[in-house]
Amino acid sequence: MRRSGQTLVFDADDTLWENNVLFERVIDDFMQWLAHPTLDHASIRSMFNDIEAANTMAHGYGSRVFLRSLGECFARLQERPATEAERREIDALAVALLEHRVELMPGVAVTLVDLGSRHDLLLLTKGAADEQQNKVDVSGLGHHFRSIHIVAEKNVETYRRLVRDESLTPADTWMIGNSPKSDINPARQAGLNAVFVPNDNTWVLEHDDVDPDDAGVLRLERFAEMLDHF
Repeated sequence: MRRSGQTLVFDADDTLWENNVLFERVIDDFMQWLAHPTLDHASIRSMFNDIEAANTMAHGYGSRVFLRSLGECFARLQERPATEAERREIDALAVALLEHRVELMPGVAVTLVDLGSRHDLLLLTKGAADEQQNKVDVSGLGHHFRSIHIVAEKNVETYRRLVRDESLTPADTWMIGNSPKSDINPARQAGLNAVFVPNDNTWVLEHDDVDPDDAGVLRLERFAEMLDHF
């Protein structure tokens, strides 16, 4: 049964468009380029994940923080900082990130058009404000949303603040996203409903368990399946 007259709040990265897969490609290229003589890829990746987790906590999200993490990983592995030439090579590996290219998920554009005819659509994304706004602009999707919110973090207070600022009714509001950590669990804790659309390439730092018995979470396999429910 379709629900009508709802407020649908959409995540952006890895929900509306591919994001983490671009970072994963850069990490793979980085490890190939590095060609470390003793450590395997799994060991290097574990080291990089630790560095990245620390940097996101200290400096936030986005391609600049990601490149900082690559540089620190290089320095730790080589026991010296990257030279200017090596720094340029690392940046070259990440050109797709630096240019903020956007690959829409299948069916996103037409689904938003349809949903927008019956529901109130908002966008809530976290990260560096200039980068996220650029991706929204390049995507061509911005006009579908009544309001766009770019935040430093998505936690319970973020959702409570959104409810207050937009005068939302939590029971009629749904957070749609791929991240259990940022989209699903904190939205539920704030009293909103949630639509979980998993992405095989979801960032490891966004992984978390979703309560399988939570009736307030709708689980879909594809974004376009939204039209079967809303």
